[in-house]
Amino acid sequence: MTDGTGTSIEGRQSWMAAGLTLAVLSISYGAPLLVVVGLKPMQDGFATDRSVIALAGALVWVGTGFGGIPMGWLADRIGIRAIVLMGTVMMAAGLALSTLGDVWALYLGHGLLIGMLGNGAIYAPLLIHVSRWFDRRRGTAIALISSGQYIAGVVWPSVFEQGIARYGWRATMLAYAAVVIVVIPPFLPFLKRAPDAPVLGAGARAAAGGRSVLGLHPNLTQTLICLAAFCCCIPMSVPSTHLVAFCSDVGITPVRGAMMLSVLLGCAFVSRQFWGALGDRIGGLRTVLLGSLCQAVAISAFLLTHNEIGLFVIAGAFGLGFSGIIPSYAVAIRDLYPSAEASWRIPAVLFTGMSGMAFGSWFSGTLFDHFGSYDPAFVAGALANVVNLALIGFLVARLPRRGGVVLAGA
Repeated sequence: MTDGTGTSIEGRQSWMAAGLTLAVLSISYGAPLLVVVGLKPMQDGFATDRSVIALAGALVWVGTGFGGIPMGWLADRIGIRAIVLMGTVMMAAGLALSTLGDVWALYLGHGLLIGMLGNGAIYAPLLIHVSRWFDRRRGTAIALISSGQYIAGVVWPSVFEQGIARYGWRATMLAYAAVVIVVIPPFLPFLKRAPDAPVLGAGARAAAGGRSVLGLHPNLTQTLICLAAFCCCIPMSVPSTHLVAFCSDVGITPVRGAMMLSVLLGCAFVSRQFWGALGDRIGGLRTVLLGSLCQAVAISAFLLTHNEIGLFVIAGAFGLGFSGIIPSYAVAIRDLYPSAEASWRIPAVLFTGMSGMAFGSWFSGTLFDHFGSYDPAFVAGALANVVNLALIGFLVARLPRRGGVVLAGA
């Protein structure tokens, strides 16, 4: 898709926007990892069940997804710099509030400040912003910036583990709040306004104003995509939020568990570039289907062994498989709907997906509290993945034989 004259809008400014966004997300996505790495020490500190602490991490995902809907709309009105600066301040405040020692402060700090007003004001607005800078390699660009989550996952878990071991989780949270507030704002002056969407021709306007996407009402198609995103993120959340605690339970040290999480997210970073390029060739929905199939195999493999070497291999394979799914949903929305609707359709998909992450994170902790094992959580994740495959398979079957783009939504 181009500007209607055959000229691409992509250029040096496009990749600068993508690079700046990658740097910002590499910092902002470190904040939710503090609960992942510190799950057991925080459980001991609060003298409570594991599911209580896991719920704080779950609230970050719900808040990030829900906050992205109004924040995407607000970013179109006050500008990308202002909205990201607000998110940065709120995230630092949320980390500080979470150290006060009460569960309510932990929940409010993570759900409202780190999630809804923090990453909610950073991730979805930046993803929409970058998607408008690209028309030919949009999948590659979205995959690249979404990899900020995995760069954070490679860099920060070992740092957090050492900080928690030496200084405690509260001091580590406060230190990271300072990192967020000092490092992110200097990037913001370099974020430029995205180019305006091209004016669609008569044929494209008719398609955009029509009442059919994949042969269904546009909002029904969106609903099915959102349901699929919810289901695919349940299995995604189990190793992403419980891997360090799971390793500790089966006799693997927290240091090795944090390293395993870094391997998982490092493999995800590398493979996400492949998935993004594949999305440019075959479309977002088909890429979601292939990534979800790989994830289903990997999540089931966690049931096969508790051996350290075997778990390192499975964690790496899981990272290779699941990493392209969420960015491909955003590519699918841009494939199927016009640019003007991106500011609410993309955050809506992200919200349901992150709600799946939240539910899976909390539900896994609840299953562990009940059974004393993570095996039931892996089983539940695999079953949710099957539902996701059925939904996406239904939509892919309705795609045209050549290419998945239905609307010319540049």
